[in-house]
Amino acid sequence: MKTNVTFGDFCDAFRDMNRNENFTYEGKKALFEYLEEYEEDCDMEFELDVIALCCDYSEYKNMKEVKENYNDITDIEELRDNTTVIEFDGGLIVQQY
Repeated sequence: MKTNVTFGDFCDAFRDMNRNENFTYEGKKALFEYLEEYEEDCDMEFELDVIALCCDYSEYKNMKEVKENYNDITDIEELRDNTTVIEFDGGLIVQQY
């Protein structure tokens, strides 16, 4: 049995799991939209797992912050070559690798 998740449900799930601070509101919106688009493109459904999302993705304000965690990355193109990068107004969501 599946339940469709709205963006509000998505945000509530982060709050309910005490993970609301892992992503900003804008970051959650960007991640939610990315996951919805990915589902449509791949014709598959995800199970909402907040803990897994928090382990798999991190939000950064800018490339300077990314470089602090990935000192081998020189620019955003190199980052994109290594992993999924979701850009949004206010930052980046990076899939950990």
